[in-house]
Order: sequence, then structure tokens, then C-alpha cells
Amino acid sequence: QSFADRISAWFVPAVLVIAVLTFVAWFFVIGAGLAYSLMAFTAVIVIACPCALGLATPTALMVGTGKAAERGILIKGGEPLEMACKIDTVIFDKTGTLTHGRPAVTDVVALGNLDDKKLLSIAASLERGSEHPLAEAIIKDAADKKLPTQKVTVFSAIPGHGVQAKVDGELYYFGNSRLINDVAKLKLKSFDAEIQKLQADGKTVMILADSSTVLGLIAVADYVKETSRVAIEKMHKLGLETWMITGDNEPTARAIARQIGITNIIAEVLPQDKAAQVKQLQQSGRVVAMVGDGINDAPALAQADLGIAMGNGTDVAIEAGGIVIINNRPDDIVEAIRLARATVGKIKQNLVFALMYNVAGIPIAARIFAFAGLTLRPELAGLAMALSSVSVVTNSLTLRAYRPGKVNWLSIITPIMMTVMFATLFVVFARMSAAMG
Repeated sequence: QSFADRISAWFVPAVLVIAVLTFVAWFFVIGAGLAYSLMAFTAVIVIACPCALGLATPTALMVGTGKAAERGILIKGGEPLEMACKIDTVIFDKTGTLTHGRPAVTDVVALGNLDDKKLLSIAASLERGSEHPLAEAIIKDAADKKLPTQKVTVFSAIPGHGVQAKVDGELYYFGNSRLINDVAKLKLKSFDAEIQKLQADGKTVMILADSSTVLGLIAVADYVKETSRVAIEKMHKLGLETWMITGDNEPTARAIARQIGITNIIAEVLPQDKAAQVKQLQQSGRVVAMVGDGINDAPALAQADLGIAMGNGTDVAIEAGGIVIINNRPDDIVEAIRLARATVGKIKQNLVFALMYNVAGIPIAARIFAFAGLTLRPELAGLAMALSSVSVVTNSLTLRAYRPGKVNWLSIITPIMMTVMFATLFVVFARMSAAMG
């Protein structure tokens, strides 16, 4: 659209100058009659009406975004659609984007004096004050097993680490290894083998400790969506580089990444640091799309060149995204990119049509080729102008025949047929104008 706007800025003044020069040349220089000179002047003004140029972008955009909406893809205007054609890197948030976003407890490992039930009960009590998705999984598992939860005091959530609080006057810590090492000041070396075994299966391991002892481990898994690996494979075929960003520790992140075919990961990222990671990739020269669904993804979605939000995400994330994937399927992101490329390609075709029509029509309307019997009367110039607008709209409508992964033969054949048709019509109209005088 910006290209069309730039052309329009100089096109109209240029046409007026050409029309005046046409009149001056025929009337004052060549000495043709006033009626003949005015006919040429009027024909230039009429044939150069930039209607087709004005329709080139909005018609294709309307059809393309409508086609995307049919497939559950909401594209918020021309800018995100255009940017979808330029991206070379796609960063995925893990939870809720590549995975189902419904984590569940898989392992409860008691390491101290507590049994499994008591361990899970204390963990659920601590997590009642947390809004993290993993907290919901632990609370649900305790409820399913009908385990009681206890009142906590002095609760504190430490972003990117976990929580700490008192239960029955005893201080407990529950979270990742950073919480235990940095906040609780306890050593985990003797438990490394058990932790690494769980992480190798793609599970997130949370650790419960009191002020002096590590009491146990709880592993939670959020399973990968069936379409995630398919989406990544298709993106690689499109020449896109893929990354996964997550707050999980690196072993867990790599295990998940292996399942879906992503080799580039950014692990152990605090929620507030995601936007900085996106910016860092942009500064290396990449054009970045960020895919996410949570509140903490919104700054990264806004920072990215293109923000893509999943439809089941928070309102803040959806607002920040230029494209919304309504059906929450990662492979729909690929279709959004393909459809955006097809739409922008169609816009470029339309602009070529519009410019080609004017480049061919103005000299004939100015009667430069009158010696060869090629002229254009104003009424026929008006008809040609109207037909050029119809051609642009028709060409845009061929996007309706778009099918994922299939060649759109209608979109290929139509421009060729229209080029031949317009060349023929110009010759016919020019001959008719010459015969009419």
C-alpha cells in the first residue's frame, strides 16, 4: 500500500503535465484543430484515472484476509500481512503454544522424612497463592487424590524461581533449582541424577525444601501438540529459522525441542526478559515473528516485527498480536505465512497491471502513434479505464481459489489471459478511434 501511495503522490501531477503538454503540442506546435487537441487532452486525463492503482491493494487484501478468516486465521490489516512475507525467524513460546498448556503431575519423589502424599499436600498448599500454570497442575492433582491443603502465611512469589511460605510455622521453598540454590541456599548435587532423569523426558522438575533439607521432587509434564512438529517441518521448508523460548531449565527445554524438531532454544528466561531476547535477535539482522499466548508474552509480541497470538491466549496477548490463530494450531501459522505471501504476490501483480495499463494507454491517448493509425477517443478511454479496474478486482478474486499446499492454477492463468486481452482491446479501441476520427 505504501508503494501505491508513493506512486499516486507523483502520478496525478505527472498526468496533468502530460495532458497539458499533449494539448500544447497538438494545438500550438503541430497546428491541429482545437477540437482534435482537446480530444487528445481529455483522452489522456480519462485513460490515466488511477482507479486500478487505488484498487490494487485493498481488493487483494480483502480477499486474502477473508480467506484467512475462513481458515481460523485473523490478520489485522495490511501491515502484519506484509510483514509475514518478510520474516526469516520465528520464535515460539513453549507453554500453550507448542504444548497443550495443560500440564499434569507425572512423578512425586519423596527424598526426606515425608511420604508422597504429605509432600504433594504441602506443595499444593504453597501453590494456592500462585497463578502459574504448573501451580494449577499440582493443586488439581492434590484435589484429585483428595489430599488436604493447609493455610499458609508469609507467602512470597519469586518470579522465575518459585514460591516460599510458612505452613504450620515452618518455612518451605517450592520451585526450580535456582530457588533452592540461590534463595534457600541448599545444595542439590546429591539429587542431580534423579532430576536429570526426569528432565531428559521433557518434564519440569520442582523441588520442595524446608530451611535445612531437600524434601522431595515433583515432576510436571505438558505434552506437545500433535501439529507442532508438522508446523516446524513446514517452516523449515519455507526457509524460516525456528527458536523456542521458555522459562524451563535447559535439559527439559532441549528434550521438548527434540520432540518437535527445533534446534535453537533459549531456556531459563524470566518472563520480563522475553522481549529483550527478541530484540537481541533483531539486532543480529533477523526479521522476527514471535508466537505466544500469555500475559508475559505480550511485551515480546509487541517487540517482534510480527506478533502472532494463539486464540486461547490472554486478551493482552491477542491485543498485542498482529495475527491471531483462532484454532490454536501451530500449523495454521504456516498457512498464515503462505497465504500472506500469496496475497502480497497478488498485490504486486495488480500494481503491475495498473501501471502497465497506464504506460500503454497514455501514449496512445496522447496520439503519439497517430501516424500508425493508433489513437484513443475519450469515450473509449473511459471504457478501457473501467475495464482495467475490473481486471484488478478479477485478479484479486483468484485468491478465492487458494488451497493450502496446492498450485493455484487460476491465479497463474488469469494474469496471462488478461494481459493478452488488454493488448488486444487496446489495439481494437485504437483502430476504432482512428476510424471514428
